[in-house]
Amino acid sequence: MRRFLAVCLCCSWAAPAWCQFDSATPAPAPAPAPAIVTPDTTGPIVQRWKAGVQLRAGAAPCGGILGTVPVPMEWPEQAVQILKEDVSPQIRELKYRTLEEGVKQMVIAIPLLNPGEAASAVVTFEVTKQPIVPPEDTSQFVIPARPPREVRRYLGSSPLIETTKAEIRTKAKEVARDRELAWEKVEAIYEWVREHVEYKDGPIKGALAAMRDGTGDCEELTSLFIAFCRVNGVPARTVWVPGHCYPEFYLEDREGKGHWFPCQAAGTRNFGGMVESRPILQKGDNFRVPEKKEPQRYVAEFLTGKSQRGGGQPDHKFIGEIVAQ
Repeated sequence: MRRFLAVCLCCSWAAPAWCQFDSATPAPAPAPAPAIVTPDTTGPIVQRWKAGVQLRAGAAPCGGILGTVPVPMEWPEQAVQILKEDVSPQIRELKYRTLEEGVKQMVIAIPLLNPGEAASAVVTFEVTKQPIVPPEDTSQFVIPARPPREVRRYLGSSPLIETTKAEIRTKAKEVARDRELAWEKVEAIYEWVREHVEYKDGPIKGALAAMRDGTGDCEELTSLFIAFCRVNGVPARTVWVPGHCYPEFYLEDREGKGHWFPCQAAGTRNFGGMVESRPILQKGDNFRVPEKKEPQRYVAEFLTGKSQRGGGQPDHKFIGEIVAQ
């Protein structure tokens, strides 16, 4: 999976002022046909995740620095506890915010970094993941006629999930047409995507291009599955873990209670269940971020600020890694 970091820093020459740049930090290359990580399928998987940012000013002072980093949040299959916050004195504020009920961010503010001065904010989380087992009785589930408001957002278009395109809509309806039960409809979509889109790494291109080309990586397979589900009235969204993503879909039982079910679009076949040790960083694929004008498919790390006379920008390193217990 390709994950792009949007990093901005502002600088001036004659006087403090704002300007903007973007850079991309390469994410680790995906392994061929990503496999589910299964260190222990008998119970919860407990790991520690470290996230944050480290930075050091260059020859010029830097001020008004704002940084954001996605961090794990609570989900039915994931419990999160903060174990330690390592925050240097230069950090005026460290807080957390949640966007679209799908991503939690660490937000830091640094009023001033003098030339050569370093600052850091690094938080260690304990993340407990529960395996998800597919339901035994799948005949009880139906496509929601009137899904809750917070679920309806997963029925429309998202960046690179082009549900309004005629090609997507026609094929999506065709694939699910002869299936009577809701579970069978979604599983037919799942099988079609896996059979017709060969796993192949390459530039990010979205659901429509993957359907046309017949190739894509975990992002394309996930996006196409989600697009087909949404066209057929099934809410679906992307689940993001480090170096990988997969989809989950929403159905209701006979009592009208909604349930989210994951599936592995790329890699080992797993439909309706999941054993995945990596922490969930985000759920969703259409986020409104205060620092961005356009909707974001994935909420990446972000840094912005301004420097005094002399220009330049601080060296910085975002941290997101599993650490030893």
